[in-house]
Amino acid sequence: MASDALTDYDFWKNYWLSKEGLIFPIPNQYTFTKELAQLIEAKKIKTLLEIGGFPGYYSVWAGKKFDIKSTLLDFVILDELVGQLKKANDYEGPVNIWEKDLFSNDQEGKNSFDLVISNGLIEHFKDTQDIIARHVNYLSIGGQLFISLPNFKGLNGWFQRTFDPENYAKHHIPCMDIDLLTHICQQLNLKNIDVIYSGGFMLWLENESTQPLWVKAFKKACWLPLKIFFKLVPIQTKAFAPYILIKAEK
Repeated sequence: MASDALTDYDFWKNYWLSKEGLIFPIPNQYTFTKELAQLIEAKKIKTLLEIGGFPGYYSVWAGKKFDIKSTLLDFVILDELVGQLKKANDYEGPVNIWEKDLFSNDQEGKNSFDLVISNGLIEHFKDTQDIIARHVNYLSIGGQLFISLPNFKGLNGWFQRTFDPENYAKHHIPCMDIDLLTHICQQLNLKNIDVIYSGGFMLWLENESTQPLWVKAFKKACWLPLKIFFKLVPIQTKAFAPYILIKAEK
């Protein structure tokens, strides 16, 4: 684990063991599967590396839907939960498991994947260029990079900072900047770079079940009218979009 990491092994093990509703059939409209399906079909993706994605939603989804050879790399992987996820999705194919430190000197798999993805990972490290570069190192020439991270510089970030400061502190907020991320991709000699706000509108709290009733009611009162508005007016803005999406090619 990187010395500047905002989380550690125990954090992630306890996080996964305490998280409810972890295993479920992956819906057709699961977050970013539409964008990934378009990319996979357009680029004829055959191999995929999902970094920091335990229990492997995208690995299982891509393996089942596209017969892609998927590999899941994470610092903490509980094999039995990966098996449960496969069973819940009626997927009997393989998912290659790499439980290891992304920051080790292990050269296995470098420069060999058609598609490298992560969702909600890079914001847990202070050196944003370094963590993105470690994704790029696994790509073959012409390979596709697909990274998503939360946008905590808008309303959702205010909710996190106000009502769940402990979780908010686990995130490197300065990296949630489209211009910065675009510049980093350019510095890493990537091409066809596209960094955008994404996800319509969403509010969430990791610890919502433990929040007082007034916080839950306040969140719902903010969420409902804005959800309706952005359903009618599907625009992406820094103030309200829940995610930032990075797409680029090596």
